[in-house]
Amino acid sequence: MAPSITSGVFENTFGVSENSPGIIQITLRVIENTKTICKKTGKDADFSFFCTIFAGCNVLPRTMKSMRKSIFTLAVMLIAALFVTTSCGNKSQKQAQEETQAGQVNNFRIKRGTNISHWLSQSEQRGEARRLHIQEDDFARLKELGFDFVRIPIDEVQFWDEDGKQLPEAWGLLNNALDWARKYDLRAIVDLHIIRSHYFNAVNEAGQAANTLFTSEEAQEGLLNLWRQLSDTLKNRSNDWVAYEFMNEPVADEHEQWNALVAKVHKALRELEPQRTLVIGSNRWQGHETMKYLKVPEGDKNIILSFHYYNPMLLTHYGAWWSPLCAAYKGKVNYPGVLVSKEDYDAAPDAIKAELKPYTEEVWNIDKIREQFKDAIEAAKKYDLQLFCGEWGVYEPVDRELAYKWYRDVLTVFDEFNIAWTTWCYDADFGFWDQQRHTFKDRPLVELLMSGKKLGE
Repeated sequence: MAPSITSGVFENTFGVSENSPGIIQITLRVIENTKTICKKTGKDADFSFFCTIFAGCNVLPRTMKSMRKSIFTLAVMLIAALFVTTSCGNKSQKQAQEETQAGQVNNFRIKRGTNISHWLSQSEQRGEARRLHIQEDDFARLKELGFDFVRIPIDEVQFWDEDGKQLPEAWGLLNNALDWARKYDLRAIVDLHIIRSHYFNAVNEAGQAANTLFTSEEAQEGLLNLWRQLSDTLKNRSNDWVAYEFMNEPVADEHEQWNALVAKVHKALRELEPQRTLVIGSNRWQGHETMKYLKVPEGDKNIILSFHYYNPMLLTHYGAWWSPLCAAYKGKVNYPGVLVSKEDYDAAPDAIKAELKPYTEEVWNIDKIREQFKDAIEAAKKYDLQLFCGEWGVYEPVDRELAYKWYRDVLTVFDEFNIAWTTWCYDADFGFWDQQRHTFKDRPLVELLMSGKKLGE
């Protein structure tokens, strides 16, 4: 950056000082005034140069007798203008660049998607079986059906060994998936789903002690390092087509623990990629009810707020082995209305009655869903950001007619409030596609999903 133009600079550069002829003093005042204008208006170097020369022309003598002095004066002013141009111009260019990075919103536009789950996450498949599980035709199919983006969950254990060494095969599969997504005009969210220091369902699988992320600085630095490596590999992919999701379903004891970690990860990624779209979810399994406690950096418009929705769990997870209540209850479930009748409640095991009781009292319907979305919608309005439901769906064994009623109500509320979504999931136990038989296992569900608003509507 050029030095500030002062009388001292003139004395050293041109051999003039404050005792020099008055025209020099005028020049100095012009320079300072020009710099002030440049600073206040943010105009570029051309403007500052023009201001200096214009001011100089106004003080040039109008008589032939003073012509020689005028030439000298104009020369001094030209050189001074160059100083101002460089100093003020460089500053405005830097400011413009920073403002562009801070204010430019990516064209990462999303509406209807699904999770490519149980492939690079929550799967023991490796080698040929993993490679063949998801192929190019899956992305072509999703595009043809009417989806416009995918969420791709990935796990630390598939991408790094216990010593932190990268496992090349998984990285290659992820890059293939992103290539295919781009080929078929599907935007993609790379979701860091499970890491060694945090697993969202540990509390239900007697492994809560393994969740050290929110109590260990070392574990948090480990998370940052994972994202530094992911960024290093993915940074050249278009900001309009690939986004990053910090972590899936954080489960911190205190909301501020998650907020503090959000700030750390955001800062680390913004130092590497100022423009990348970042997906940030709420604490406690990305629940709608905790969105009001979520804090994200204000002014960053390349953030998407995310929540997950499976309420009422007794309906969406009926029979699911990993949910103690849903696995133990064997009675009938109703929707819409009161989910559990008095007769089914009385027949249920005593051990689950306390947890089952609310389902005998609450009325579940589209109004209840709309009410539960309120905090998430308000958070998105507060920050003026896109709202996104990253997971929603019904377990495959649940009665399909009940499931469709619930899907239709949730989809209606999504469309009312322009909430983007990805179903859980494409081909696993909540999905609509049978990857083993290579055919649809729930085509009516796809038709129902595609009956809602599409991108741009």
